[in-house]
Amino acid sequence: MYINFMKRIFDIIICVLGLIIFFPLCIIIGLLIKLEDSGPLFFKADRIGKDSKIFKMYKFRSMKVNAPKLLNPDGSTYNAKDDPRVTSIGGFLRKTSIDETPQILNVLKGDMSIIGPRASLSGALGTFKDDEVDKMKVKPGITGLTQAYFRNGLSNRDKRVKDAWYANNISFWLDVKIAFKTILTVFKREGLYTNNRDKEKARQK
Repeated sequence: MYINFMKRIFDIIICVLGLIIFFPLCIIIGLLIKLEDSGPLFFKADRIGKDSKIFKMYKFRSMKVNAPKLLNPDGSTYNAKDDPRVTSIGGFLRKTSIDETPQILNVLKGDMSIIGPRASLSGALGTFKDDEVDKMKVKPGITGLTQAYFRNGLSNRDKRVKDAWYANNISFWLDVKIAFKTILTVFKREGLYTNNRDKEKARQK
């Protein structure tokens, strides 16, 4: 009942309410992005959705125009505090996760859910192991288990396994826990950078 019906209803209600905040935010962020480098407001990228279907995911653009695509050896996106590709406003958007808010449009379109597995890069479609593929049984989320509890503090392999576990164990209360944990994680700003994991761990000891 929850997975097949109520989850979608909650997604729509939350996103419709979120649009009230999103449109004024879009104007402000858009002006700041244009003032910095005059590039496009949104970044659109192919991602793997439910049942392995490819869709266009939206974000506020946080990188310079025509920035090169960098990947780590495990296939995850390169993400470091001192990444020269990131604009000044982009750094702020990433730290606060505001860059993710345009995905409200993806949720309304039915490509994503508020809470779900992390959306994987389209080029990774043929790289999933048997214990990872179940993550594609459900729609990817704006936030989810790995984003809320670990943000970028896990390897690509660990993210996939945990997301597969989520897809097989979805419940209303699990989503509630993830929603509240997401708020705490964003405010604490932990695990922000995939490529600074070792430095962050050393600093926290």
